Amino acid sequence: QHTMNEPFASIEATMAAILVTMFTVLVGMHSLQLSASPPSKTPSTRTSLSLLQSLRLQLPDPLTEPSKYCYEIFCWYYSIVWIGIFGFIVVSQCYEYFTAWSYLGVCGGLALPLMLQPMVYPQAWKATVDGKPIINPDAHQSFTQRYSTKATLYLFIYSFIGNYWYTHYFYSVLKAKYTMPSHRLNDIPIAMFLATHFYFCTYHVCVSNSILRFVDRSYKNGWRKSVLFWYTVLFLSYFTAFVETLSISSFPYYSFEDRTMAYVWGSAFYGIYFIVSFPGFYYFDADVDYVGSTKQQHKHITLMDTFTTACGHGMMILTLLDFVRLYLGIPLKIGGVAFAST
Repeated sequence: QHTMNEPFASIEATMAAILVTMFTVLVGMHSLQLSASPPSKTPSTRTSLSLLQSLRLQLPDPLTEPSKYCYEIFCWYYSIVWIGIFGFIVVSQCYEYFTAWSYLGVCGGLALPLMLQPMVYPQAWKATVDGKPIINPDAHQSFTQRYSTKATLYLFIYSFIGNYWYTHYFYSVLKAKYTMPSHRLNDIPIAMFLATHFYFCTYHVCVSNSILRFVDRSYKNGWRKSVLFWYTVLFLSYFTAFVETLSISSFPYYSFEDRTMAYVWGSAFYGIYFIVSFPGFYYFDADVDYVGSTKQQHKHITLMDTFTTACGHGMMILTLLDFVRLYLGIPLKIGGVAFAST
């Protein structure tokens, strides 16, 4: 028992030292910032979202960014739902009774509301500001023009690329493996394609957007804010990767050959995903709610634009992952078949 606990304690100490050091630097960088002057045109508003307001989250402006505001609120509340269900499954260990179809049913069922929302509930969320209802422009636009449609497509494409390609880097570099019963595409459990969608939705739409928006809008423009913004991306990427790895550590059917390497270096490896996608998604379709006399100067983002943007970000990540693999001198082996059941 002592020999099993000692390595894990060492991992915890190493990770605590890394995260505390990074967080300390982050706090120090915040203290050096110059506050931005609040825009005079934005009135003081009181919304109906007391829970999220109590967390002091930097949500989009409900008056000037209603599409993003309503979509992000929907994703925040749905995140509570899927995390609660997933948490129950892990803690209760009812996954021990799952079959390949069970995994598909659970992951597919949890991903479905996010995928169907742009089509069946384009309003996304009914909220009020100072007692007045917020009208989401998505509710009055065609399906292809809705922000929620484009955000869902971006995350779906990104999740697919991440599973289809990046997982093989974890197989090769970190010696990771899935051993639960599953239907597989290219040796990746299809259920993981679906689970990644709602994981990434929470990471990008809720967590990273809120934090990066706080940095972007709270401080005066300049080199200090630029350095803080990109350091925040690095910190958030590493922290997100580590927390996910830690949260599923008790799930016995996703394992690593070397746990220390998985936690310390694997978190950095996984964090490469988010170094690209967190700022990429934050700036994606930034002018979707812009209304003004110069609207023609703002590019309208189409579904094809969304598809190529997600693919472009995916290729950037793939290249970075391969640079790391080449540096480590580890061969990439992709031995999957089209479809298989295990």
